[in-house]
Amino acid sequence: MNVNGAIGSAGSFDESPARAPFFSVLVPNYNGVRHLPDLFAGLASQTFTDFEVVFADDASNDDSVAWVQASAVQARIVAGRENRGFVGTVNRAARASQGRVMVLLNNDTQPAPEFLAELAKAVCSQPRAGIVAAKLLLFEERDRIHSAGDMMGRDGIARNRGVWATDGGQFDNAEEVFGGCGGAMAVRRELWEALDGFDEAYWMYIEDVDFSFRAQLLGWHAAFAPAARVFHKLGGSGGDELSSFYVGRNTIWTLAKNMPTPLLLSHSTQILKAQLSIAADALRNCRGSAARARLRGQLAGLLGLPRVLQQRALVQSRKRRHDAEIDRLLT
Repeated sequence: MNVNGAIGSAGSFDESPARAPFFSVLVPNYNGVRHLPDLFAGLASQTFTDFEVVFADDASNDDSVAWVQASAVQARIVAGRENRGFVGTVNRAARASQGRVMVLLNNDTQPAPEFLAELAKAVCSQPRAGIVAAKLLLFEERDRIHSAGDMMGRDGIARNRGVWATDGGQFDNAEEVFGGCGGAMAVRRELWEALDGFDEAYWMYIEDVDFSFRAQLLGWHAAFAPAARVFHKLGGSGGDELSSFYVGRNTIWTLAKNMPTPLLLSHSTQILKAQLSIAADALRNCRGSAARARLRGQLAGLLGLPRVLQQRALVQSRKRRHDAEIDRLLT
């Protein structure tokens, strides 16, 4: 491996057109050049080498593309001319990829050497797992958890399992989870194509929760691979106002699209209470820009319901799992 983080070993990529690699590592990027040396150094250290890297740039105005061209020469670059957001950039990378399984990996992460090997073990041993969630740890505090898989509450609020907890082995079991964090998870191509990827109307945030919910409804499962570790520079590619708006809006859309009607009705009190609590907290702090963004996001979520309810008809018509199974997955 080159000291600048380039992937230089001949075995790291399968260049033969006759055979697709096992993994396609999809790296969406927007003005993230400062993160790329750590990311590509981690990829170069992988013990599992049957993978390609698709670097999808979202019309960055920094030197990201030039850095990859010079320092990660075996990565395939897919560069957009206009900004399409995280979701559109991931979808573009997926369309350009060739692997049997796609690995979504944020540009502000550094995978541990065994990351891909552990994902491969989980993919091969659990054929009904369409999604495999990695364990995300904080980059600066590597014993603190950012995500041990996604949870979805009966109140309609998505959460990171184990977030902020010290990693003391309490999340070391390979178990079923609701879904994976889009910053580091594997997805079988069959599932990705069945769901037509991420919903591009989301732009960014909660798109992974929506994808996981649709996968669960379709009959797929999500597994957690605790030894597939990734170190995440929290907040390296987003911001408070952006996240507040899109989380507020996209949470409402995810519920309206995916929650089965019997569960919507049985948990309606919890769902309404959660949304009102979020709005009340934002109103109390409305001098802050993030609080105002959250309120705008909730309003945008409500205004977008006519379109989302059209999607709901299709999503619910494809449901293959019983409502009781879905309810069991909710926390």
